Amino acid sequence: MELFRLKKTLDTLASKEGRGTELVSLYIPPGKQISDVMTMLRQEYGTASNIKSTTTRKNVQDAIVKTQQRLKLFRKLPKNGLVIFCGAIPQNGAGSERIETYVIIPLEPISIYLYRCNSRFHTEHLQEMLREKETYGILLIDASVATFATLQGRRLDIVRTETSGVPGKTRAGGQSARRFERLREMRLQEYFRRVGEHADKIFLSIEALKGLIVGGPGPTKYDFDKGDYLNYVLKNKIIDIIDTAYVNEQGVKEIVDKAPEIMRKIRYIEEKEVMQHFLYEVGHDTGLATYGEEEVRNALETGTVKTLLLSEGLDILRVTVKCNACDYEKKHTLKSQMLTSFEQDLLGKPCPNCKAPALSIAEQQDLIENFAQLAEQANTEIEMISDETEEGQMLKKSFGGIAAILRFKLQNQ
Repeated sequence: MELFRLKKTLDTLASKEGRGTELVSLYIPPGKQISDVMTMLRQEYGTASNIKSTTTRKNVQDAIVKTQQRLKLFRKLPKNGLVIFCGAIPQNGAGSERIETYVIIPLEPISIYLYRCNSRFHTEHLQEMLREKETYGILLIDASVATFATLQGRRLDIVRTETSGVPGKTRAGGQSARRFERLREMRLQEYFRRVGEHADKIFLSIEALKGLIVGGPGPTKYDFDKGDYLNYVLKNKIIDIIDTAYVNEQGVKEIVDKAPEIMRKIRYIEEKEVMQHFLYEVGHDTGLATYGEEEVRNALETGTVKTLLLSEGLDILRVTVKCNACDYEKKHTLKSQMLTSFEQDLLGKPCPNCKAPALSIAEQQDLIENFAQLAEQANTEIEMISDETEEGQMLKKSFGGIAAILRFKLQNQ
């Protein structure tokens, strides 16, 4: 959910454009002194006074002042650092600019210290955090060598290489075929045990290991997989066994080339399992599933929901309409693209309570965020379901993009 929120925010920021170089992007890594950043901003304010265009100069200096004001709210930097975007964004053509400020606390430590003025916000460093960050283990093995590696996002580390010491299939002179094969098999078994021990030490120490990919040329990898050489925890984390032409670093890169599809498949499998669970409860009429905005909202408010399923494809707002003349208030759900026409329809429309033409939108919130907040309050698991799978499409089209697996039956069921 945090990744989804960050993605939505960055998508919004990426769509913003300013006039000239009026948009400020500020990245502050953990450990940086706020006083040093404030000094730098004061210097940049002075430098901006040299800008020839009166409008650009004013907008840049206003953005710097707003950035300073936001920074003053922090006694010390958050542990992962801080990112502030601020600038004059045209609302409706030239001359309609309004200063907008966005403060983001990163999901993981940032390493860059950056101040930049441009016609766009520099979100690319945060975009990198949206990439898959879970760690995968890679084990390549044949009869001569084994290579151990880890893959986290784009970062690939070759951790260890272990040679087997197993002779080739051509026997030494003077040895009988049976004796040679027996000795070779013993050395192969010892090699497999060493590989298993190293794999346990390397991969079990990774707290968030998502899975283990085994590869290599020939049948050796399957022989290793069939035996009891790996800890049962790692054995259960094997997500794929892949043929590669090499067993060295080049072979690891073969795995990496195929990894995006493997990882995508993993997430699809997880999503499918959640959706299949939901569909089972619906299909067998167990009373442990519900769907639709109002039904799921009611279940969340009563603390009944175990797992909330939300489609990433939902583009719907939760809008609160209030009357400025009385205490009338009503909430509406509508598609994002309908907001402008909905707001225009309110102009001059009489209040159902006092009849005064004083209705306006007091608050608007993304429906996904609205449900996520309810789920967090109810200590409910949240599953964001992509619409790239058959089940994801079914959630969006057949169930309105909002569904729930319940802890127990609702009383009215």
